[in-house]
Amino acid sequence: MNYKDLKIDIYADGADIEKMKKQHEEGFVKGFTTNPTLMKKAGVEDYRAFAKEAAESITDVSLSFEVFSDDFPTMEKEAKILAGFGDNVFVKIPVTNTKGEHSTELIRKLSHEGLKLNVTAIFTVEQVKEVLDALDPGVDSIVSVFAGRITNAGIDAEPIIAEAAELSHKHGGAKVLWASSRELFNVIQAERSGADIITLTDDILKALPTIGKDLNEYSLDTVNMFYNDGKALGYKII
Repeated sequence: MNYKDLKIDIYADGADIEKMKKQHEEGFVKGFTTNPTLMKKAGVEDYRAFAKEAAESITDVSLSFEVFSDDFPTMEKEAKILAGFGDNVFVKIPVTNTKGEHSTELIRKLSHEGLKLNVTAIFTVEQVKEVLDALDPGVDSIVSVFAGRITNAGIDAEPIIAEAAELSHKHGGAKVLWASSRELFNVIQAERSGADIITLTDDILKALPTIGKDLNEYSLDTVNMFYNDGKALGYKII
C-alpha cells in the first residue's frame, strides 16, 4: 500500500501557523485541528489572533478551534466568536467540562443553530450516542474519539471506533475522527475501523511515506543507520 492510496482523510494536529500554511500549500492534508495544549507547546500568545490568521490563510479545508472556558454560557459565547472566523471553522466543544458535567445541551443548541462542531475528548460509545443525539443531522459535525489515549489505558480502540463510525454514518451529518494518534500504524487501524478522519502530529505526518515500504529494504536501512551513528561517534569495542 502507498500512503497516497489511503481513503481516510488526514488532518494535521498542531498550532504552528507557518507550518500549517506550508502543509496546506502541499495539498495532501485535508484539514487542521488544534487544542490548548498544542498552542501552549507552540508558544501561541494571542489565541484570537492565531485563529483569525489561520482562518484567513486557510479557507478551503476544515479548521478546528477549541473553546477555553469551563462554564457553558461562556463556552457558547466563545463558540460563536470562533465560528465567525470562517465557514470552514469547526468549533471544538469538550464532551464534558472539568466538573464532569455533560455538554449535551450546549452541543444541541449550537448545532441546531447551524454551528459546525467538533465534539472532543470522547472515550466511550455511550458518549458517542449522547453526542449524536444532540447533533443536528443537517449540519456538518465531527465526533473526535481519543483512540490513542484509549489504547494508553490498555484497551483496544478499534471496536470503539468501529461502533462510533457505524452510529455516526447512520446519523448522517457526523464524521468520526481518530484522535490522539501515537504511531503511524494508527492510520491503518483508523481506516480499517471505518473512521473518516485521523489527526496526525508533524512527526507522524513525515513518516507517512514509509507505509508499504519493503521490510527487507527497511531492515537494511536500519542496519546502516546503526552503523553510521556508531561510526560518527567513534565507538570502539576492540
